[in-house]
Amino acid sequence: MSTSRNSDRFIRVAAWLTLGAALLPLGGCAVAALPCRLTSATLKIIPVVGHAASTPFDMCASAID
Repeated sequence: MSTSRNSDRFIRVAAWLTLGAALLPLGGCAVAALPCRLTSATLKIIPVVGHAASTPFDMCASAID
């Protein structure tokens, strides 16, 4: 049972370290603008209205940068 706990902890620590390593190259402003950029990119997938709907989120990301 302790082996299972140790492997769960190892996986959790490895996941956090991977996330940290992925975000490390981003500057402070880039991390803050990430939600705006992800929302904008997701909205742009929608045909016809996607680009218009994503405009406020693009401006949000630009303002943060």
